[in-house]
Amino acid sequence: MRRIAASAALCAVVAIAAGCASTPSRFYTLSPVAVPAPAAKPSAISVVVGPVSIPTIVDQPQIVVSTGPNQVSLDEFNRWASPLADNIARVVAQDLVAILGTPRVSLFQQSLNAAGNYRVAIEVQGFESAPGDAATLNAAWSVRRSRDGKTENGRTSVREPATGSGYDALAGAHSRALDRMSRDIADAIQALERSPQ
Repeated sequence: MRRIAASAALCAVVAIAAGCASTPSRFYTLSPVAVPAPAAKPSAISVVVGPVSIPTIVDQPQIVVSTGPNQVSLDEFNRWASPLADNIARVVAQDLVAILGTPRVSLFQQSLNAAGNYRVAIEVQGFESAPGDAATLNAAWSVRRSRDGKTENGRTSVREPATGSGYDALAGAHSRALDRMSRDIADAIQALERSPQ
């Protein structure tokens, strides 16, 4: 009986040690890429970014990896540090601050009662991650001018190569893809600024 108890205790210690030695999760975030234009005149326009919607398939803490034309996998050990839709909205807002030269860019959730000059809504329709290969973004977006409701609609489709094989390089590629979309949105805002009411 003592031999069975000793064997059970040994098995428990081995199981605990194996659990402690498991691979820890790594967390990633997207980041703004745009830099302010030198000697750009500061702008007084205000922009509210959001809502941002994303496909349910990628609305996960785990990074969803494209493994084939019709197959994905959830990487349990490589995760987004915050909800992906919030992360995308934050990065687009920060990119717009730099591109438009205005500090008056806020997020939809933070300014439900604030009326910006422009409201940006984004519907991400594709957000594909292929480590060591590329990040792909396909999104429809709209920019609405508050004073008269005039709207510019657009679409950004971009495949940004990853500069390395790791997930940090993949997050960087997604960040550059969001920068491309932010520039498209900024162009629409500037076009509305120039157009008559």
